[in-house]
Amino acid sequence: MEEEHEEESHLSQSDTVGSAIVEDGPGKEYEIYIKNEELVDKLKLLNYEDGFLKLGVVYKPILKHYFVKSKNVGEQFFLFTSLAAWLIKKSGDESYNMPQEFDDPNSTLANIMAAAKNKGIATDFTAAKLKSGAGENVIFILNSLADASLVHVGFQWQKMIPPKEEDEDTAVDEQDEDDDNDDIVEEPMNFLDDDDDDNVIEIDLKAQGLATESKNPLQSVLQSNTDAITWKQEVERVAPQLKITLKQDAKDWRLHLEQMNSMHKNVEQKVGNVGPYLDNMSKDIAKALERIASREKSLNSQLASMMSKFRRATDTRAELREKYKAASVGVSSRTETLDRISDDIEQLKQQIEEQGAKSSDGAPLVKIKQAVSKLEEELQTMNVQIGVFEQSILNTYLRDHFNFSANLLNIM
Repeated sequence: MEEEHEEESHLSQSDTVGSAIVEDGPGKEYEIYIKNEELVDKLKLLNYEDGFLKLGVVYKPILKHYFVKSKNVGEQFFLFTSLAAWLIKKSGDESYNMPQEFDDPNSTLANIMAAAKNKGIATDFTAAKLKSGAGENVIFILNSLADASLVHVGFQWQKMIPPKEEDEDTAVDEQDEDDDNDDIVEEPMNFLDDDDDDNVIEIDLKAQGLATESKNPLQSVLQSNTDAITWKQEVERVAPQLKITLKQDAKDWRLHLEQMNSMHKNVEQKVGNVGPYLDNMSKDIAKALERIASREKSLNSQLASMMSKFRRATDTRAELREKYKAASVGVSSRTETLDRISDDIEQLKQQIEEQGAKSSDGAPLVKIKQAVSKLEEELQTMNVQIGVFEQSILNTYLRDHFNFSANLLNIM
């Protein structure tokens, strides 16, 4: 029973999730982009370029997806609050103050929420969800305020009037006329200038003043009514005006074409003359290289034993050098030890010399004797003083004893 209950609950949950997906649809997450685009269109209808953007330099144009995601929270929040305040003023509340950049965000949002409720906008979310300056709630507030502003200014949406359909016969006739006009191709006539045969002059008959276009479509082959003599006279009159004068440029390759051709011929002739000499020289060089290679091989074969000896000597020399390096390292360590021992010996010698100098010097003994004699004199003086003090103390004691005994006798 428990398993069946769990299966039923699982199925019910899956059904609810599936129904939610069906209700929302796959395009639900893109709906916020459409709402932001609608907001931008409404702002353009309210002419926010002249009203809002000209309030200060800090106010920037609103992009069509600016409030969809939070990228720069500080900038988006300030722009949201400023735009909301402008829309509130646009909707009829002229006494509403524009927020400043460093105002308390909580109080600013509270004022916006209160103004939205006064406009009849249902806000079923807290003001904290507007602190990011972007998202669905922000776009909802701005869209609602924009709608209120459009209503206040008297804007009304009208039905679209479809364009009238043209008659099919008329369209077909116009298409035929366009095709006939396209079939007429006027080719430019080329004339050769008498002074320069290389220059070609092209005369466009479509130019103004040289040709006339017929208003009616052509129905037959064109026939010219112009006299040949008159045509030649006109050409002679117009040709000098159409003459093209080219300035010579030293860097133009055409001016050096003849020189290039002559140099090319000279090079070919010289190559033909020098070619046999070069062939002979190449053959001689090849023979010399062959002789050098054969001589090198013979020398290598003759000096093979000496080269092997040289290699062995080189190896031996390398081994001896390694041994020398190892021995030199030991010698250097021993030299350092010897230097350290020598320093210790020098210090001991100095200490011995100092002790010997002190022992050979008699000045300290003299000083000691003088001090002893002074001590003896002081002792004698102190002994005399002690004797005097003892005598005085004895006299005092005897006097006191005598007086005490005399007093006892008198009392008795």
